[in-house]
Amino acid sequence: MTSLSRRDFLRASAVGAGLAAFPFRAEEQVARLPISIQLYTLRDLMKEDFDGTLKKVAEIGYPAVEFAGFGRYGSKPQELRALLDGMGMTCSGSHEGFGGVKNNPAGRAEFIQALGGKHLTVPSMPKEFREGGKDGCRKFAEEMNAMGEAVAKAGSVLSYHNHNFEFAKVEGRSLFDWMLEVMDPKLVKLEVDVFWVKKGGVEPVEFIQKNHDRIALLHMKDMAKDNGTFAPVGTGSLDMAGIVAAGKEAGCDWYVVEEDKCREPALEAIATSVGNLKALLG
Repeated sequence: MTSLSRRDFLRASAVGAGLAAFPFRAEEQVARLPISIQLYTLRDLMKEDFDGTLKKVAEIGYPAVEFAGFGRYGSKPQELRALLDGMGMTCSGSHEGFGGVKNNPAGRAEFIQALGGKHLTVPSMPKEFREGGKDGCRKFAEEMNAMGEAVAKAGSVLSYHNHNFEFAKVEGRSLFDWMLEVMDPKLVKLEVDVFWVKKGGVEPVEFIQKNHDRIALLHMKDMAKDNGTFAPVGTGSLDMAGIVAAGKEAGCDWYVVEEDKCREPALEAIATSVGNLKALLG
């Protein structure tokens, strides 16, 4: 089966607006380790068997999932919530395309709350902003501020997920620096993808520490020692112990495992990651 792109996977979530939110059950997460899995990692398996794949994720030991589209449950958050409840899992958040959030920030916030989560993350910067260089990134930050305010009023938290292009230098500063100068940390947080930070030439621990007031979530993926591609947490070259410690210090809500592409079978990869991450979180 061919692999779905992230954009196509997000498009699978054709959802309605104005859904009544269920209360966010933060008290139920007190006893849980703050570990989640970005289901984009399992996109091919999810396409074949949505419910069965979620069951396997629960059996492997994940207490929470981060969505990127909702498959056949796209307009039925109550049913998906019941499915997660029955498996003893919760929702740590969801990736939502920039356009979807901009068009209906309150509705998207309410939808994720109906699933039991509060984090709404824009997974990438649209092409029109990227092509604008420094000014485009600053315009994107302005748009995110407006969306973040609306999402916050609806009771959720908006974040931005990075890749490596944001670390390109313009006029002696990274595009990320230009963007964060405008982006209000009270309105927009970060889901820091530690692999892409490293690919951008920056040490993840240093980046987390520098932006400690913006950290909401961390995307945990390691970097293979032999060729620099994706690897399960704890098997590569990144300082995962330091990253976890920096995340704790910054008040990170969730450590979210993700591999864009897995060398080994995906379920084996995520099992390795959760085992090593549990050991690090202790």
